[in-house]
Parts: sequence; structure tokens; C-alpha cells
Amino acid sequence: MYKVTAPEETSEDRFFREFGGACAELRQAFARHVGMSAHRVQVLVRLRRGGETSHSDLRQALGVDGASVTRLVKELEAEGLAGRRLDPADNRYTLAALTPAGERLAADLERSHQEYQERLLDGVSTQEREAVLRVLRRVRANVTGQEKS
Repeated sequence: MYKVTAPEETSEDRFFREFGGACAELRQAFARHVGMSAHRVQVLVRLRRGGETSHSDLRQALGVDGASVTRLVKELEAEGLAGRRLDPADNRYTLAALTPAGERLAADLERSHQEYQERLLDGVSTQEREAVLRVLRRVRANVTGQEKS
């Protein structure tokens, strides 16, 4: 009987495994920290930063289907955090905007997120952050170059 040995993990494998794992964890960590879904956090902050926004734009930004966006915005509306109306320029589209209560919650989320990020980066120097940013920019440029080839 032959014993099959798995190929050893390369440094590239380790890099992308760690990077992918960190990204996956970070996407959900703050939402868990504040006790709401990541999509809910994203909608509240996006509406605060961008003002009134179409459901279509929210769907694209979140990468979810239209029914999910509609359900989420309706939940926010029922809680008094958002309002909806037909787009006066094109009544095929629905627009969503935060209410004053939604604005306050989104502002609190942004402050909390800033503090959370600061805690996550505790012990990581400015130079280390800049080095990581340079690497990520290079990888993104390489992705773009690969896609054009």
C-alpha cells in the first residue's frame, strides 16, 4: 500500500489562508460586537453617509438580492429607524432614508466602530499598518493586471 503525502503548504498558501481568514472574521466581528447583523449595520451606516438611497443601490452595495434589502429596510421602518418612499423621478424605484432615530443609532454605530477598530489595531505600529497597505495595494494591482491579460 502506498502512502500519499499531502503537498506542503507554501508561503503563498499561508498568506492567503491567513488573509482570507482575517477578512472573514472581521466582516462579522463588529456586527456580533454590537448584536446585529452585518447587513443591518451596513445599511444604517450607508444611509447615514450617503443620505437617501435606492433599494437597488443598497442591493448592489450589500451584494444581496432585492427581497433581502426590502425586508431589511421594512424592519428598520417598523422600528422607526428608516422611512421609504417611491422615487419621484422614477416610481419603479423605492428610496430609503434614516429617520432622526436612525441617524442617532448610525452615528453611535460609527463611533463604536471607530473605537472597535482602534482596539483591534492595539500594538500594531503605523509602519506595520503602512507595510500591510502597500502589500494589499500590490496584490490588488496584480489582480487587476491578471484580469486584463
